[in-house]
Amino acid sequence: MSQSNLEKQEAKLKQLNQKIKEEKYKIEQRLGKQVISQANLEYTNLSNDQIKLLAKQFSEFLKEKTVDH
Repeated sequence: MSQSNLEKQEAKLKQLNQKIKEEKYKIEQRLGKQVISQANLEYTNLSNDQIKLLAKQFSEFLKEKTVDH
C-alpha cells in the first residue's frame, strides 16, 4: 500500500474517531439533562461534589438493577 493511501486512511480514521467522540458527548449531555429534569433538580444548585455524589448513586442504582435480573 502506498504512503498516500495510508495517509488517507489515517485521516479517515481520525475523522471517525472524532465523530465517535462527538456522539458520545451528545449522549452524555442528553442523559445528564434528562436525569436532572426527571429528578426536578436545579442546575444552579448543583455543585461538583453533588454531581459526583448523584452520579455515584445513579451508578449504584443501575448496578443493583442489572444484578436483580
